[in-house]
Amino acid sequence: MKGFKKLLSIVLMLTLIIAMTACGTTATNNSGNGGNKNETENTDNAEKNGDIVILFTSDIHCGIDQGFGFAGLYSIRETLEEEGNYTLLVDNGDSVQGEPIGTMTTGEAIIDLMNKVGYDIAIPGNHDFDYGMDRFFENVEKADFPYISCNFNKEGELVFDPYIIKEIGGKKIGFVGITTPQTLTSSTPKYFQDENGNFIYGFMQDPTGEKLYSAVQSAVDAARAAGAEYVVAMGHVGNIESAHPYNYVDIVSNTTGIDVFLDGHSHDTDQVTMKNKNGEDVIRSACGTKMQGIGYARISAEDGSISAGLYSWNNKVSAYELFGIKNDIRTAVNEAITAFEEKLNEVVAKTAVELTINDPEAVRSDGSPLRIIRCAETNLGDLCADAYRDQLGADIAFANGGGVRESIAAGDITLGNILKVHPFGNMLCLIEVTGQQVLDALEWGARSIPEECGGFLHVSGLTYEIHVNVPSSCTSDENGMFTGVAGEYRVKNVMIGGEPLDVNKTYKLASHNYMLKNGGDGFSMFAGCNLLLDEVMIDNQALINYIVNTLGGVVGEEYADPYGDGRITIIE
Repeated sequence: MKGFKKLLSIVLMLTLIIAMTACGTTATNNSGNGGNKNETENTDNAEKNGDIVILFTSDIHCGIDQGFGFAGLYSIRETLEEEGNYTLLVDNGDSVQGEPIGTMTTGEAIIDLMNKVGYDIAIPGNHDFDYGMDRFFENVEKADFPYISCNFNKEGELVFDPYIIKEIGGKKIGFVGITTPQTLTSSTPKYFQDENGNFIYGFMQDPTGEKLYSAVQSAVDAARAAGAEYVVAMGHVGNIESAHPYNYVDIVSNTTGIDVFLDGHSHDTDQVTMKNKNGEDVIRSACGTKMQGIGYARISAEDGSISAGLYSWNNKVSAYELFGIKNDIRTAVNEAITAFEEKLNEVVAKTAVELTINDPEAVRSDGSPLRIIRCAETNLGDLCADAYRDQLGADIAFANGGGVRESIAAGDITLGNILKVHPFGNMLCLIEVTGQQVLDALEWGARSIPEECGGFLHVSGLTYEIHVNVPSSCTSDENGMFTGVAGEYRVKNVMIGGEPLDVNKTYKLASHNYMLKNGGDGFSMFAGCNLLLDEVMIDNQALINYIVNTLGGVVGEEYADPYGDGRITIIE
C-alpha cells in the first residue's frame, strides 16, 4: 500500500512539474539576505534540501472536490515534503462561500476541512463576510490557523495582526495580509455598519489609495524590522482595472520591500513580474478559482532566489478521482459532502437548454471558461431576472451578475444546481422607484464595461443600450457607494414595456435585499424607497418556483440563446 501511494505521488508530481515549467517566473530576493544556508540546522532535518515552498490557494468558493480538490492539495504538500522541501500552506480568501455545503453550514464545514488540510495562514476575502459579521468571527475563531490583514479595521483599529513571521528552514518569512477595500460593497454593506447605518468597519479605503499603500508599507517595514528576510504579500485584490486604485498593480507600484505578491479575488491565473516603487522586481502570482490551480512560491536554498508559478488542472475529472488519491483528507471531504447529497440531488425541474454564466465559445488563455455574466447578457441572467419579476408581480426586475454564480447543464435541475446559481440566500423585495433611479442604477452597473463588475445588471421587463465609447462619469464616496453621474450617461435608449423610460414616472422594481435594502455593490440610489414587499422569498426558491409553476417545470426554447434575447445591447 505504501508503494502504491508513492507511485501515485510520483505520477501526480510529473503532471505538476509540467505545469510548473509552463507557468513559472523567477526573481532575486530584494532583501539581499537570501542565499545562505542555515549551518546550524537540527539533525532531524538532515534530509531536507533547504528549499522552502509556499503553497497558496485562493477563491476556493467551497470547491473542495473540484480541480485538485483538498485531497490533491494535501497529496502535493506531502510529496513536496517527501522530496525534502520545507512547506507552508496559505489561503488568500473567499473559501467559505460559493457551494451548497458552504451555504448550508454558513462556512463551518469548510473551516473544519481547512483545519484538517493543515493551513498555516489565511486572509479574509470579501465573500468570507457574506454570512454576516458575527458568523465571520465565529469561523475565524474556529480556524486552527491565524487570519491576518493590514487594512481590515474597526473604527481605525486593526482587527487582525497586519503581518506574521514564520521561521522555517532557517529563514524568517514575513507574510502581510491585504483585503480589497471594495469589500464594503462587494459583500453586504450593512454588515460593516452600526445600527444607525454608519460604517464602523473599513479597509483603508480612500479615492487615492494612499491609505491602503501606507498600511501595506507599514506592515512590510514592521515585518522587516522584526527580522523577516523575505516578505510575502497575501492579497485578495485582483487584477481588474476598474478596481483602481486598489488592484495589485497599484499596490506594488506604490510600495517597496515585497518579494512576491500572492493574489486572489479576480479569479485569474496571471503570472507577472513588475517593478515596485524603487524599480525592483516583484513577482505577482495568482491561482484562479475552485481549486483549478494551486499556486506556489519557492525560495531556493542555493542562491536565495524566489520563483513562483501555478500547478494547473483544467480537466473535468478532478485530480484525486483521476489518480485515485486516497488519504485522510479525501475521506473527510467525502463525509462532509455525503451528509448533504441526498437533499441536494433532489430533482426540482428540467431544462432543455444549457443555462450559462460563461461565453459559449471563447475561453481564457489557459483554456478555462471565460465568465461573461458580469459584463454581458446571458440566458441564465435573463432567467433569474424573469423569476424575480414574475414572483413579485413587478414592472421590472434586476439581477446583479455577481449574484449568479454557476451554469446549469441541459437536463435535470437539482436543488444543488439552484443553490449553486444563488448561493447567498438573498431575500426578494419589491420597491417603488422613479425612472431616474432606474437609469442611475443601470448606469452604475454599466460603469466598468467592458471590464467585469459584480453589479452589472441583468434585467426583466426592460431593454437598454451601453455605449462603451462614452466614458463612465459615475461618482462614488470613499466607501464605494454611488453618489451620482457627473457627465453624459453611457446607458441610453432604455425601454420599459415597449415605451421609453420616463425619469419622472414610478415603477415597481423587484430584486433582493442585498441591493435594494443593504446597498450591495454600491447601489445607494434605492435608499429611502417605498418598500412594498420586504424579504418575502429567498432568491433560489423564487428561481425554482418560476421554473416549476410559471414555465411548467421545463426551461425551454425561449432561453435557447446563451447570449440572451437581446435585452442588453453593448455598442462598441
